[in-house]
Amino acid sequence: MARTESTMLPIGTLAPIFILPDTITGQLLSLNDLRSEKATVVMFICNHCPYVLHVKDELVKLAKDYQPKGVSFVAISSNDAEQYPQDGPEAMKVFARESGFTFPYLYDESQDVARAYEAACTPDFYVFDGALNLRYRGRLDDSRPKMENPKPVTGSDLRGALNAILANQLVSEIQYPSMGCNIKWKQ
Repeated sequence: MARTESTMLPIGTLAPIFILPDTITGQLLSLNDLRSEKATVVMFICNHCPYVLHVKDELVKLAKDYQPKGVSFVAISSNDAEQYPQDGPEAMKVFARESGFTFPYLYDESQDVARAYEAACTPDFYVFDGALNLRYRGRLDDSRPKMENPKPVTGSDLRGALNAILANQLVSEIQYPSMGCNIKWKQ
């Protein structure tokens, strides 16, 4: 595990379009299938990263709190499944079910989507408005796995961005990079 910060794609960037297989349903889903007229959260995660495992329950809680408000959520794993089979599609399906995901968990085998989003780590979060313009990118909150700090997982940074978007307010310009395991790029 190489601890890595997100690259912080520029605010206002138009969401890169994608079509990827959903490991839960087996269907091909596009960003246009998944987007919301209010806000769309795109998360790069994986199954084995301790940073993702630290926040996965909050991700489920966030989705359950904000999906009824019209926010859509999608998780994507872009890790090299040949080198990291625990992050492959079958394991992703099991992980999603065991974790209680209420959102699609897509597999980016080519890693092209991660490159288009300039994703660098897991977890890495992006929030787009109804026009698919980037309004927030970075961390979930300031908690880290217990090896780094004892702060509780609250989702406060991401929740603050979603609340602002839903209230038609500006999202704070103070946005911190996410931190986690580097995406496992193919050789």
